[in-house]
Amino acid sequence: MLLRSIPRLSLIGRYGLPFSFVHVVRRAVISAALLVFFGLAACSQKPKLSPLPAGTVVVAFGDSVTYGYGAGPGEDWPSKLAAMTGWRIVNGGVSGDTAQAGKGRIKALLDETKPAMVLVEIGGNDFLRRRKPKEVKEDIRDIIASIRKSGAEPVLVAVPEASLGALAIPTDADIYAELSKEEKVAIIPGVFSKTLGQAELRSDMIHPNAQGYAQMATGIFAEMKRIGLVPG
Repeated sequence: MLLRSIPRLSLIGRYGLPFSFVHVVRRAVISAALLVFFGLAACSQKPKLSPLPAGTVVVAFGDSVTYGYGAGPGEDWPSKLAAMTGWRIVNGGVSGDTAQAGKGRIKALLDETKPAMVLVEIGGNDFLRRRKPKEVKEDIRDIIASIRKSGAEPVLVAVPEASLGALAIPTDADIYAELSKEEKVAIIPGVFSKTLGQAELRSDMIHPNAQGYAQMATGIFAEMKRIGLVPG
């Protein structure tokens, strides 16, 4: 409506050709709108993260899958990932832990270790206890907030919502992709689910075995390289 109210005044272009003033304004308005659009789109994208050098303190925060249940000492995925990256990874996995309980213990672990980054793999036990996904999501959001408040960078490791049953095909619970988008936090998708989907990589229906943890570490490493946390 605004453009139609502008009088169609004739101007002389660079080469002496007449053109309408309204066309100039319309083009300017469209150009400005495109700049705003692409500017907002760029702002909504997660920034590319910088590689972390060897020796950086990183916390792996989670439940029995982070702890390494079903495998021997040193066969957990945080230990395998530490060997690949050279980072000093603190295994903060607690068997049976939930996102609901985890948000109460994260601060003390952050204060003790002062990490640069925290890998968050948690929520599976909440799902097994039939908690509502939206409740689990808010608990993990609180964990992310605590990590950021400490000055560390959070990274989500997506967890399958349900993996019981020999014929189940595990897939990531939706809340992890949602949190990644809403909180603009990096995510490692599909790695845990893909591991549990292969019988030879499981110690039981909800835990990897030593070979499975090794594959998780390899998958997490590859995703971290893709998002810029390890040198390409």
